[in-house]
Amino acid sequence: MKNYFLGIDHPALACDDVTGLTKWYCETLGYKVMTQTDKPIYIIEAPDGTYIEMMPKDDTARPARNVCTPGWSHLALRVDNFDAAVEALDKHEVKWEGAEFGAVGGGRIRNFTDPEGNLLQIVSR
Repeated sequence: MKNYFLGIDHPALACDDVTGLTKWYCETLGYKVMTQTDKPIYIIEAPDGTYIEMMPKDDTARPARNVCTPGWSHLALRVDNFDAAVEALDKHEVKWEGAEFGAVGGGRIRNFTDPEGNLLQIVSR
């Protein structure tokens, strides 16, 4: 049987300030704007070619979340040099969510949030 599902094209992030948060992802995490609409909706691209869609949020209240809250939990960003990534994020004064810990299957992880409180993590395996 042929498998038609190739992988993940993009997660989408509903933002308070779409343009501002898109700029932060580009300046802090090295993404670049691939395309945008007037709404505004942006598709941003990581150095490895993966995408995130940045779009305006609706009026729904943001629920309190942690890494075990049901639904999508966080966005894990693969890094090739964990210590250099921590240093670069420190220069951007990210808010770390605790200390580094071991990744399932081996490796290193550290959680942080973007300016709107979305949970991200860096991971090296």
